[in-house]
Amino acid sequence: MKLLITVFASIFLWLSSVPGASAQDVAYYGFEPDITTNYLKEGNDYRLGFIRVAVEVMVPDPSYISVVEHHAPLLRNAFVSILSTATERQVRTMTGRDQLRLKCVERAKELMQQETGNPVIRDVIFTKYIYQ
Repeated sequence: MKLLITVFASIFLWLSSVPGASAQDVAYYGFEPDITTNYLKEGNDYRLGFIRVAVEVMVPDPSYISVVEHHAPLLRNAFVSILSTATERQVRTMTGRDQLRLKCVERAKELMQQETGNPVIRDVIFTKYIYQ
C-alpha cells in the first residue's frame, strides 16, 4: 500500500512539472444577457421554437478580454445569426448542438481575424442551453 501511494505521488509530481498550458494562460468572456432567439420547428405547421444560450468565449491571454469586449456586439450578432438559422434537429441533438458551437467558433475566429488581424478566440462554450 505504501508503495502504491509513493508511485501515485511520483506520477503526480512528474505530471505537475511537465511544461504546458496552465490555467492562467486562458481567460473567459461571457456575453450578457443570454442569447435568446427562435428557430423553425420541423413539420407543416411552421411553429417557432425558442432557444436560450449562455455563451462564453475562451481567449488564450487575459489581455485579449478587452478586445473581445470591444467587438462583443459583432460577435453576439454572429452567434444570434447562427442559432436562429439552426434546424430543430441541430437544436435538440448533442451532435447538432456541437455543430452549432463549432460554427460559432469558426465564425468568431473569422470575424476577429478580419477586425484585429488575430483570431483571438480559442473556443466558444455554451454554459446554459435551453430550448422549447
